[in-house]
Amino acid sequence: MPVPKRALALSIPAAVTAFVALLFTLVSVPASAAAALTVAQAISSQTGASGTVTGYIVGEPTATSTVRFSDFTGDTALAIADSKSETSTTKMLYVQITAAYRSSFGLLSNPSLVGKALTVTGTLTAYFSHAGLKSPTAMSLGTTATTSPTTTATPTATSSTDAYYAAAAGKSGASLKAALHTIISTGVTKLSYDGVWNALKVTDQDPSNSSNVILLYSGISRSKSLNGGDSGDWNREHVWAKSHGDFGTSAGPGTDLHHLRPEDVAVNALRDNKDFDTGGSAATGAPGNYTDSDSWEPRNAVKGDVARMIFYMAVRYQGDDSWPDLEVNDSVNNGSNPYLGRLSVLKQWNTQDPPDAFEKNRNQIIYSTYQHNRNPFIDHPEWVSSIFG
Repeated sequence: MPVPKRALALSIPAAVTAFVALLFTLVSVPASAAAALTVAQAISSQTGASGTVTGYIVGEPTATSTVRFSDFTGDTALAIADSKSETSTTKMLYVQITAAYRSSFGLLSNPSLVGKALTVTGTLTAYFSHAGLKSPTAMSLGTTATTSPTTTATPTATSSTDAYYAAAAGKSGASLKAALHTIISTGVTKLSYDGVWNALKVTDQDPSNSSNVILLYSGISRSKSLNGGDSGDWNREHVWAKSHGDFGTSAGPGTDLHHLRPEDVAVNALRDNKDFDTGGSAATGAPGNYTDSDSWEPRNAVKGDVARMIFYMAVRYQGDDSWPDLEVNDSVNNGSNPYLGRLSVLKQWNTQDPPDAFEKNRNQIIYSTYQHNRNPFIDHPEWVSSIFG
């Protein structure tokens, strides 16, 4: 006589049932919980990959080896550690706080968060030249995160530049613009247009091949010796097109390294003097770039670079010398007027593509070796919104 199914089920030993329940519990643990790194693990995993980290909020990083533990000054960054009482910055992970999370996790607005556990997901890469996590896609107290794809511009300066910008401290808007104009226009060495050739071979050297330079729009690594005007050569691209203000190539805006970059001759000609905007058709010879009759859209990796070069030019050249007053507006087809657009798009690009190591190194070389001035928007990309709205 067959055993009824119900009776068979009741005959399963309690130990087996408990084992099955345990297996179910283990399988049901969220993968994200198992994948969370400690701060120590995150510090040793700065690969540029996405990761989830859990640690205690200990303070606000302000430089590579400086963290505020009280009297916080901003909502753009925080430091986490494996111990609530950690004071050594070498055992901390610096976390970028993007706009979507500042009201909830910024320490200026929420100083009581110090000592609380934080789980954050983002890119494991250096921040403030320190082991960090940038562009967070999820942040929460405890172990459950709320996602957001928003990115924002955040400070990249270190304490070594504080003295340079001392006269701009505490200023905003027009006052900040005026202070920065004075700072970056004082004690400047002007290059000849011929001198730009050799300078670009240093400022834009390929980090992986010292015999080459990296071309701005196309991203190609090309021999330094191939500079000139022939097909296959690279030449000097004026990111602020020199016809926008008609300043030519005389020493001054026409030779300012902060907006001059190497580019393939044909690609340079294709960009011509167009304003910057989104859209158009794929640009021949420069994958990821797009163009139409009145605008140029650079590849994603240098969108922020382009924006910060344009904002630099608008602050550096304000018509109080022999050069035109350069201004950024929200138009295209600016022609020979001393304007360049589109402002709203350039602001987005500054936020979308924060300064990277190549851009920061370039800024430092121009400052220390050639012109002896800096692009303030590489050091402080957050100043774009203060000055340009």
